[in-house]
Amino acid sequence: MTTRDGTAVSYQTRGRGEPLVLLAGQANSHRWWDGVRQDFEDDYRTITFDYRGTGASDSPDVPYSTRGFAADVIAILDDLGVGRAHVYGTSMGGRVAQWLAADHPGRVGSLILGCSSPGGAHGVERDNTVRKSLAQPDRQAARRALLELMYTPAWLADHPGPHNTVGDPGMPDHARRRHLAASAGHDAWDALPRITAPTLVIHGTDDLFNPAANAPLLAGRVPGALTHLIPGARHAYFEEFRHLAGPAVLAFLASGDRAG
Repeated sequence: MTTRDGTAVSYQTRGRGEPLVLLAGQANSHRWWDGVRQDFEDDYRTITFDYRGTGASDSPDVPYSTRGFAADVIAILDDLGVGRAHVYGTSMGGRVAQWLAADHPGRVGSLILGCSSPGGAHGVERDNTVRKSLAQPDRQAARRALLELMYTPAWLADHPGPHNTVGDPGMPDHARRRHLAASAGHDAWDALPRITAPTLVIHGTDDLFNPAANAPLLAGRVPGALTHLIPGARHAYFEEFRHLAGPAVLAFLASGDRAG
């Protein structure tokens, strides 16, 4: 599909039932969802896409934004002829999902915001220890630090990889920088009260990459939002703790199924 600005954006659909958009984290393609996507496909038609700069989508060297990524999702829904969809966004995908629900309330049935943040001055940022661990010059050590922010050491010991949640390896360097800037520039605080979709905020209690303190901030800002915390889970709660996260999301969708 080609957007109005001439950018080719790749999307994927699988499963059957009501449409469910799955939004990946920063600098990741649709493969972010590979480990858990099948959990939703018996009940929902899942829709994923490759952000600009990832996967099979174009990588223009221009500013990206979470709001702009949301506009790309709307273009995909239009291309599919989908008027309304459930939306489940994790990490930066949760930031994109916030704009989808705030700017296009008629297009979002139910909303799930996973391991996300409102951004801006009100968001709780990761601490300097975490930042330093990710910025160390030893690339292997930095990658290990990222993996341990995503998963517990015990899980990593049993799942040596490959891991699809630590970045799209085919991304050009400029796209990585553009993604980082897009996520860092996110600030939906003033827009969150405009969200009308039934909303679930889900987060791992041990998430240091995007601190769990952001969960009550989001839930307190979105009218009527519910909160579900997963004890002991880190940033990739949806994969390591899929036996808890998947059923929680499915139960919420079933109880607030308003997509059409």
